[in-house]
Amino acid sequence: MSSAPRRLATRRQVLAGSGATAASIAFAGAFTELFAGTAAARGHSGYGPLVPDPEGLLDLPKGFRYRVLSREGDPLRSGEGPVPSNHDGMAAFAGRRGRVHLVRNHENRVTGRIGVPTVKGLTYDPMGKGGCTALELDSRGNVLGERVAIAGTAVNCAGGPTPWNTWLTCEETEDKAGTNGYTKDHGFIFEVDGADPRRTGAVPLTAMGRFQHEAIAVDPKNGVVYETEDAFDRPFGLFYRFLPEKPLGGTGSLRAGGALEAMRVPGLPDLSVVQETGASFDRVEWVPVPDPQATETPIRLQDFGPRGVTHAQKLEGCYWGGSSVYFVSSFAHSSEGSAADHFGQVWRYEPKRRRLTLVVVFGPDTDIQLPGESPDNICLAADGGLMVCEDGGGAQHVLGVTRRGEVYPMARGRQNTGTADDPEWGEFAGVTFSPDGGTMFVNCYTPGTTFAVTGPWR
Repeated sequence: MSSAPRRLATRRQVLAGSGATAASIAFAGAFTELFAGTAAARGHSGYGPLVPDPEGLLDLPKGFRYRVLSREGDPLRSGEGPVPSNHDGMAAFAGRRGRVHLVRNHENRVTGRIGVPTVKGLTYDPMGKGGCTALELDSRGNVLGERVAIAGTAVNCAGGPTPWNTWLTCEETEDKAGTNGYTKDHGFIFEVDGADPRRTGAVPLTAMGRFQHEAIAVDPKNGVVYETEDAFDRPFGLFYRFLPEKPLGGTGSLRAGGALEAMRVPGLPDLSVVQETGASFDRVEWVPVPDPQATETPIRLQDFGPRGVTHAQKLEGCYWGGSSVYFVSSFAHSSEGSAADHFGQVWRYEPKRRRLTLVVVFGPDTDIQLPGESPDNICLAADGGLMVCEDGGGAQHVLGVTRRGEVYPMARGRQNTGTADDPEWGEFAGVTFSPDGGTMFVNCYTPGTTFAVTGPWR
């Protein structure tokens, strides 16, 4: 999150200036594969042009409305301190009596605006400023409570939900104790129970690896956890799977340990060289990670044998759909060390067939035949399509994508953090839907704002 270089965002600026009318812009790729096992296609092409928000916060299509649930700097309802900054990955879970529990990441480093308040029993490292907060909403969407769910972690970027309704929050750092003032090693995954954070506490799931984590997805049939790594320099990150000792064992079961493996695609050391959608690779291999704790050497630099493992730049979003796991490479730049250039990819891995396929290619903002650059958070929508948060420059949108591959603007951020002559807008993050599909929740990274969007969802 918040690491993409700033670029001229030609199409996004055009969308902002024209009311952002839904466009028949299609992804390249076998797009219907993304939605295996989801609701049937509804055949719609978006919800119409975005209507300028008189409050200057969030533009939405006609008939939709938003509610601000939380803003950085406001008091937490628990009285534990102010709402932290840098709102990032998020998920929604069903509670009792129609209630919804939101768990929200805060991607704070040692230096930042407002860190997550330390709370006894929920703090891993007192010097860590990242963590999670949890919101509880009633059946009408009113905020009943807001509290710290975990503190003392670092650079909590994304993560993912588990089949037993907890959130796995991921540290996107490799800093060790003694670095940047930290008193403990960082770069771990932590489990968070949004309904009762003290059930999970602040315990690092060390067997799942210590590296620059981004997101996870869990196979609901066998509990295997897939993990993406957003390493900032070459050799870039890896795609992992974690084989737990106690699969699908519920809250706390991941503490029992397991085996961490990295993906090897024979003959393919860097995913960026693949440019054609539909390109498929069989016999994907999984190689044991020599030292998951990265005691001396970062995992991506460890010795995986003469055939090595497969790397990719900007491995970010990750989710499970049907019988496959999907993961995102936001972009690749040869000038930064990638083997080739691209503006964003979505890959599909089929565990049963051990097959990896490139299913979606994104395009530059100057190419109106493709939906834009730097995809980041992706979630399945109630209508069977996708919602995509772009992580680039210029005007910031949440883009909807229909099952036919048509792209339409769903929301545009209006909070200008720059100047009138040189405007800047905070990226969107953490897009997710309520369990009943009736509300879309999404964060503005900066200024940290959590929105609930309701309306005539199809």
